Amino acid sequence: MKVSYQWLSEYVDVSGYTADELAEKLTRSGIEVDIVEKRNKGVEKVFVGFVKTREKHPDADKLSVCTVDVGQGEDLQIVCGAKNVDAGQKVPVAIVGAKLPDGLVIKRAKLRGVESQGMICSAKELGLNDKLLPKEIQEGILVLPEDTKVGDSILDVLAINDEVLDFDLTPNRSDCLSMLGAAYEIGAILGRPVLLPDAEKGMESQGSAGQAASSISVEITAKEQCSRYAARYIENVKLGPSPLWMQNRLMAAGVRPINNIVDITNYVMLEYGQPLHAFDADKLAGGHIDVRMAKEGETIVTLDGVERNLEPHMLLITDGTKPVALAGVMGGENSEVTDGTVRILLESAKFDGGTVRKTSRQLGLRSEASLRFEKEVNPEAVIPALNRAASLMAQYAGGQIAAGIVEASTQQTKPVRIELSVTRINQYLGTSLSAEEVNAIFERLNFAVEAQGETFTVHVPSRRGDITRTVDLIEEVARLYGYDNIPTTLMSGVTTPGSLTKEQTIRRLTRQVLSGSGLHETITYSFTHPDLIGEFPGAYPQAKPIALSMPMSEERSTLRTSLIPHLLDVAAYNGNRNTADVAVFEIGKVFVTDESTLTNLPQERMLLAALLTGKRHETHWTGKAGDVDFYDLKGVFERLVSFLGIQGIGYKAAQQEGFHPGRTAHITLETAEGTKVIGTIGQLHPALQQKKDLADTYVLEVEFTELAAAADEQITHKLLPRFPSIGRDIAVVVGREVQVGDLIAKVREVAGSLLESIQVFDIYTGDRLGADKKSVALALVYRTPERTLTDEEVSELHAKVVSALEQTFDAELRK
Repeated sequence: MKVSYQWLSEYVDVSGYTADELAEKLTRSGIEVDIVEKRNKGVEKVFVGFVKTREKHPDADKLSVCTVDVGQGEDLQIVCGAKNVDAGQKVPVAIVGAKLPDGLVIKRAKLRGVESQGMICSAKELGLNDKLLPKEIQEGILVLPEDTKVGDSILDVLAINDEVLDFDLTPNRSDCLSMLGAAYEIGAILGRPVLLPDAEKGMESQGSAGQAASSISVEITAKEQCSRYAARYIENVKLGPSPLWMQNRLMAAGVRPINNIVDITNYVMLEYGQPLHAFDADKLAGGHIDVRMAKEGETIVTLDGVERNLEPHMLLITDGTKPVALAGVMGGENSEVTDGTVRILLESAKFDGGTVRKTSRQLGLRSEASLRFEKEVNPEAVIPALNRAASLMAQYAGGQIAAGIVEASTQQTKPVRIELSVTRINQYLGTSLSAEEVNAIFERLNFAVEAQGETFTVHVPSRRGDITRTVDLIEEVARLYGYDNIPTTLMSGVTTPGSLTKEQTIRRLTRQVLSGSGLHETITYSFTHPDLIGEFPGAYPQAKPIALSMPMSEERSTLRTSLIPHLLDVAAYNGNRNTADVAVFEIGKVFVTDESTLTNLPQERMLLAALLTGKRHETHWTGKAGDVDFYDLKGVFERLVSFLGIQGIGYKAAQQEGFHPGRTAHITLETAEGTKVIGTIGQLHPALQQKKDLADTYVLEVEFTELAAAADEQITHKLLPRFPSIGRDIAVVVGREVQVGDLIAKVREVAGSLLESIQVFDIYTGDRLGADKKSVALALVYRTPERTLTDEEVSELHAKVVSALEQTFDAELRK
């Protein structure tokens, strides 16, 4: 909202304060002022002149020699190149010594041998926004109205000695989308009264055109979308230019002057914040107005000449037979006021903001009117704005106003009354305001107040639709008391320090460990192609694919049930760009349901997935760079498990779709409820590797929530051992079907707390053992932190271990 300082001064006394000082006070009280723009761009010594004569230049076809009276005694001879200059005009004249924008100084000069004693100016040369003026004025000199006084300073005539405050309003302060709203705000800040315009001034001719109800009628069919519609009937209007002072104010607000009727409706809209519209009454069937919703297939040609297709959610103004305007957005071409218009139906209404907003956005029609209706206009300004515009049309368009207002309403505005105590205000703000100080602030705001001791009942005016609760009133007190005056106080009460949840902490630690292990984190889409789910179903092969109702593309049309397909895409993408060595991981959600048609929200499962392919490390002269294998990925995972302090992780050979049938294992976790499978680790199926054009690729996918629950986010420390360890090696021959993990588990069970560690250091298969046998060599370390173990007790315990293996797995000690 652009607010003219001079215009504002008509409603509230701003003497003693410059525009910059007002901007500072407004910003400090919550209404931010982006910039204060000076309309005078450096104009000095420019006066109103009267062109007495105009003759063609003797030596130049495109130049004219003019005799101009500027009210300073002698006439001036000025050579002018404008096409539209002519005798009898009132024009702005820059005399010798005058200054114009960009530092131009006017001097005596000879143009093609003829002396020129000044310059006749265009609007652009005076620093005005000529884009707001008609095209013919943009291209030539500025022609002033005939009643302009010769010799007057152009600064006063065009109100160039003005400054404009550009309000940057938040959505809740729509009351300041008007000059009166700005005046109320300034009046409250300065503690000065607001002088409202006389809305009915100049309506002395009211009634000379008969009764309005005999010429026009109003009906509201869309009762929820239009709560009030009022109209006046005005006859014998004469279209022409609006008065210069009005044009100046419109241009200061960034609105282009058009004609007296349109300018008056725009002027009152800026003044009251209430949009108006003038219809040519003779173009309305029977002078009737019906406010209704659009019908399917209806169209309207708006004032910009564009045919608009209407939808049933759009609110229309009709004459009972055809649409004549889009309510709150733009009028129709079929009811436009033109040079031949003599009778006007003047509209002022309260439309639903949401309906106007939806129509405006869908049609791409953003107007000053729709901006105000979208934010809800003041219902109590409907009639005053209507009367104000009618009175101006009587004064400046020669109109005769019919008696009475024709209106229809469907809802009554409910007054807002809020009870508030001084104690509560002080508790919120940390202040020690008295009842008298609070009452004075409400009076400055022009809020009616009923006081009972320290308790107030505040009657909020309808222009302040943003105030509905006690906290809103407390904010008003804070604004006007001054944020700078509110003391700084320590917070009191129970505080809760911010922290991460356990799962968030484990997630961060997991990222640190995996990144430190040489893996790069990826973040892929939660949406995938349905074929990828069938190609690699992952941890939830029975899950039904969940299709999106409005996918951005077929590639992203289904919610993922596994993280691995997108990691494969990452590996393939890098491989196609000569980066075959890939080590990546992702922590993300998948979406699982067993319903073919969703009736409930799917389950969101947090998974951890990792992928290794290519070489183990870069080629180096110290040795060959081997290819990654199953144990590289298993080692990365075990490092993570060890760092997180997770106990009870195991592996069990398994087969799963998408994995290699002989190089895959389920990851298990021992819990109080028993052993559960929490993930899968293994090589990608060779057929899928070939399809993706990948070398041997190893992947894992594990339930991250289970890991986080079993993890210990607290770092634990162990003392270095004080007593020596005793090592024993054992090699046993067992059947090939025996799992090495089962052997290790049995050893741990028998050895108990004296076993510090166990490590597999060799597995041998060969003809010497037999086709169905294998040799497994284990290195055992025994130690206790309490004392030194003796050889005898270790030998006895070790013998029990060997015996248990023999009895459980039919193992034989390898000779």
